[in-house]
Amino acid sequence: MTYAGGKSIVLAILKRWGTTALDQKTVQPHAGGSNSAPLGSRLRERRQELALTLKEVADGAGLSVGFISQIERGITIPSLTSLINVCHVLKSEVGDFLTQPRGDMPVTRHDQRSVYALGSDAITYERLSASFPGNVLRSVIFHEPPGFRSEPMAHEGEEMFFILEGALTIEIDGERTILEAGDSVHFPSTRTHVTWNHTDLPTTVLHTCTMDVFGDGLPTGKAETSMAVRRSGKLRSAPKQLIIGKGKSK
Repeated sequence: MTYAGGKSIVLAILKRWGTTALDQKTVQPHAGGSNSAPLGSRLRERRQELALTLKEVADGAGLSVGFISQIERGITIPSLTSLINVCHVLKSEVGDFLTQPRGDMPVTRHDQRSVYALGSDAITYERLSASFPGNVLRSVIFHEPPGFRSEPMAHEGEEMFFILEGALTIEIDGERTILEAGDSVHFPSTRTHVTWNHTDLPTTVLHTCTMDVFGDGLPTGKAETSMAVRRSGKLRSAPKQLIIGKGKSK
């Protein structure tokens, strides 16, 4: 498979995977055990149980006080990563507030994956990565609606975005980059980053990180201090074939 014109691999993935299949899937709303109260109300209740102020939660999660307040009042729906950060401060597991698909199998099928979200008109997710002892990578496909903007955040680990369909603006430490289908970015998650869909169409992204967004275990990995962006248009040919010489027998 070649990368002719910088797009053929992406188009092949989309043709085989079928991003339009999302419209035919049922999006599962957030859930947390038997508690059907709104997410924000449950987070506020847990914060009050620990006698924490909004500022203490915001500082611990690397978010703003206003953003935490908006989550609790149901005005804003957090991203999965932000919810994980808040849960850490609240000494809770993400599973207390969100039911996610289990990673029992190493293979997922495009027409069988569950699609879930933290609320209506929010980012929807499809889990890709499996869970096993020592695993480090966590991967999802997420679908970001038009105009959606994440909150600025910084956390442990590293992450990579690969744009499958549409376009996405990402800002890392104040530097903005527009990524289109076939483009990718890889950076330490400790750098302050924010993304938004600046288009009028949904954007589909393959996202991989080392943060434990599924609650499968403690995250591992060490953040670096660099950022790399690869442009699909600059990949004009497939890698050269690796030639391995035969060694002399003794």
